[in-house]
Amino acid sequence: MPDSESRTGEIPAKASAEKFRPLDLLIQYNFVAIFLVVVIIASLLSENFLTFTNIANLIQQAAVVGVVAVGMTFVILTANIDLSVGSVVAFAGMVVALLLAAGVNPVLAVVLTLVIGAAAGASMGAISAFAGVPSFIVTLAGLVSFRGLTYLLTDGVPVSGLPAGFSSISSSMIPLFPGFNLSSMGLIFIVAAVLAALILRLTVFGEYVYATGGNPEAARLAGLPTKRIVVAVFAISGLMSALGGILLTARLRIGQPTAAQGLELDAIAAVVLGGTSLFGGRGSVVGTLFAVMLLQVLRNIFNLLGLGSFYQMTITGVIIIAAVLLNRFLDFRRGRT
Repeated sequence: MPDSESRTGEIPAKASAEKFRPLDLLIQYNFVAIFLVVVIIASLLSENFLTFTNIANLIQQAAVVGVVAVGMTFVILTANIDLSVGSVVAFAGMVVALLLAAGVNPVLAVVLTLVIGAAAGASMGAISAFAGVPSFIVTLAGLVSFRGLTYLLTDGVPVSGLPAGFSSISSSMIPLFPGFNLSSMGLIFIVAAVLAALILRLTVFGEYVYATGGNPEAARLAGLPTKRIVVAVFAISGLMSALGGILLTARLRIGQPTAAQGLELDAIAAVVLGGTSLFGGRGSVVGTLFAVMLLQVLRNIFNLLGLGSFYQMTITGVIIIAAVLLNRFLDFRRGRT
């Protein structure tokens, strides 16, 4: 009986075959296929590409953009955008540098910086959610304001004289298995991505995030605190941006007010390329993780081919447009079926 089959979750063979066609799977998980193709190309261009040392270096180099992109994933899943992340990274980097230069305990300096970053994100989320101002406008203002605050903190002068031990956040190597040592910076990125993925997939909060982005009106009518969820995801984005600023300052060993300019472009590109819809309700941190590494591998290939930064910026923009068009195509296919 059709009704009993539906209740027990059984799917007729024909419907199953139509739903899980190989082409649909390839399109849905295109970022994985593209990543594998790019890795193969990179390994052909350089025989040292697939060595443990180079892989560890790639993860370390992607760490700052990676942690920021993880936070951005939460925001975009709710059909919002955070354009301020690059400025918050620079602002947090200067804050932690100033605290350390003033003799504050490193652990306390890091915690205070993370709290400030989360508060910055939450404030922008609150303005967007409760005042009804589009997140694009609010975070565009945040992009300008936090960059200005960063310059005001030291009149645009870099902050040096940080404790030697602070750089160990990025430089210390951790043996994961024989022959493969990963920097603590890279490990923080991986751990942050795993925790974020678990939160989105295994917690009620994660379900609320998807529901808010998928159909905010239905979620509100169902009793979900959609406005508070938006504030929470922006707080997460601010927290992760602050973490990115701490990692970047530890790596540079200096507080640099001009740091992370244009980083928001890389973060958005990674999230969208990883399959998260700009219209909310669909996507994953796993996809973002693959996309971050894909963009990092592409940069390696660009450097091997001798392409300048102007070409890299242009190609990144094209990637964003292509990813958005692909997401629209996927939405169309799902709507039609």
